[in-house]
Amino acid sequence: MKQLNISSDYPQQADLKERIVNFFMKFGTLLALALIILIFSLTNEQFLTYGNITDILRSISIVTLVAIGVTFSMIVGGFDLSVGSTVSLATVASGALLVWYSQELLVVLLVPLVLGALIGLINAFIVVKIRIPDLIGTLAVMYIINGVHLTYTKGYSIYSNMPMPDGSGTAPGIFIPAFQFIGQGRLFNIPFPVILMVVIVALVHLFLNYTRAGRLFYMTGGNKEAARLSGVPVNRYRTYAYVISGVFAALAGIVLAARIGTGQVSAGDPLLMDGVAAALIGYSVFGAGKPNVIGTFIGAIIIGILLNGLTMMNVPYYAQDIIKGGILVGALALTYFRKKE
Repeated sequence: MKQLNISSDYPQQADLKERIVNFFMKFGTLLALALIILIFSLTNEQFLTYGNITDILRSISIVTLVAIGVTFSMIVGGFDLSVGSTVSLATVASGALLVWYSQELLVVLLVPLVLGALIGLINAFIVVKIRIPDLIGTLAVMYIINGVHLTYTKGYSIYSNMPMPDGSGTAPGIFIPAFQFIGQGRLFNIPFPVILMVVIVALVHLFLNYTRAGRLFYMTGGNKEAARLSGVPVNRYRTYAYVISGVFAALAGIVLAARIGTGQVSAGDPLLMDGVAAALIGYSVFGAGKPNVIGTFIGAIIIGILLNGLTMMNVPYYAQDIIKGGILVGALALTYFRKKE
């Protein structure tokens, strides 16, 4: 009888283990976020102040925009490595239009977005039409874009009242206040980039989860052949994804230029890895196991909090990447451990 009682406990123990595993798969990333916040708040009394929280949210607004674009490319089973260079190009284009050509705000906003869309079309042509693997194709585009904007600016950053690169005198334009408001302004004492980020995250979440087009994006990435047999225009949606990725990267470049008040060459290079990391961390949020914008947003928050907290603890910048990499490994382990099971 005793032996039977012991064996009858096995299903209960297995069920308990399964529930514990499922809990950590679903909420492990959020628990890690809560732990990180607790540690930083205990080590620095300034960490949870309103000013610091808004600084964190403002700093991640640009990364979040880049990461949303990367998320779209991942949803259709692709990957866009050109987003960092697209951010740089949009930043330089905004600065040049304002400082070198004294253009109006509407032109300064539209031209970089059009450039981002064109880069997305080029990526789509290379990956979808020519069928070059996405990592190789978008990597090649990244190098091309870097070369284009460095050649155009001759390697100079663009700022108000700068000497013209051709030696023809001082630049006629400046970074106008209306443009700088996009990166530095406030509404109801909330930084405008934060409001823009939250609104875009909400709209993209609704689009991907509650519209037919959003579901078709996921069907395209889930199984291309099955989606094609179901009548989904797979190549069209893959093209849409790369165009959207380019547009979001360009929007991030506009916000970056407005925030720092210069058109800095290669300013977007560090944003590539942070954007990719945020999108990948998003896989593990709520146990989604797939690209999703809410997870991407939380991934960006984790990265922003880490950078802010580590900086406040005077951790050298070159050591911060080690910790970011460890967090990324932990988040992906939660995702792929479940897939392996």
